[in-house]
Amino acid sequence: MFKELHQQKSHFLLCNVWDAASALIAEKLGYQALGTSSAAIAASLGKPDGQNIPFETLLTVAKQISEVTTLPLSVDIEAGYADTPQEIVDNIAKLAKLGVVGINIEDSQLINDCRTLVDMHDFSEKLSQVKVQLNDSNIEMFINVRSDTYIVDAATALPETIERIRRYESAGADGIFLPCLTAADDISKIVANCSLPLNVMCMPELASFDQLQQLGVKRISMGNFVYDNMLAHLENTLLSIKQQGSFKPMSLV
Repeated sequence: MFKELHQQKSHFLLCNVWDAASALIAEKLGYQALGTSSAAIAASLGKPDGQNIPFETLLTVAKQISEVTTLPLSVDIEAGYADTPQEIVDNIAKLAKLGVVGINIEDSQLINDCRTLVDMHDFSEKLSQVKVQLNDSNIEMFINVRSDTYIVDAATALPETIERIRRYESAGADGIFLPCLTAADDISKIVANCSLPLNVMCMPELASFDQLQQLGVKRISMGNFVYDNMLAHLENTLLSIKQQGSFKPMSLV
């Protein structure tokens, strides 16, 4: 079912969540599927994004979400929380046991708070080995590869992005996620050169959902923007309560 959502006629809007409560709200509002936001989960625990929480903590959050909803769940495992393909597969297997049906895995790493792209050949080889081992273990998992070309250097990203997508598709990727991609012309060229379903993320300059659908985008996600918006609202509410000396800033009904 989750894979089919990427081929439906209308756009597939993935609701990014960070805990059981946000998952329940998403299901109540009729979203088709859920995806964890690594940045939102980390922030909710007082940590920066970038594998700064133990994998077991991520596993616990995924378990809590899967226990309260029947919606398909994809989990952002960042760089895999491991170095070797076997270790990554072991982590994916733990998620699969919880009923998780998809993952995001990225082709970059944070070095001294600076995001750097991993060599595309090395990443493709690792991805291929992960896919083979998952198939050998009869583990079905939608692998959405996040390529950070537009995060690292949007001005020169297009040709490298297309080359990386071709390599990742050959290695067994099921989808491609390009955060910070917003330019309509680039989106059109990527769709024309790629048979994988394209996933874009909430950005201030991003086109409307209808326009994205016309451009060929298959999946739209929220990243940590909804969580950040909620936190900003919380901060404003708490500030108003303190300044006004009452609970009138809150709706108690």
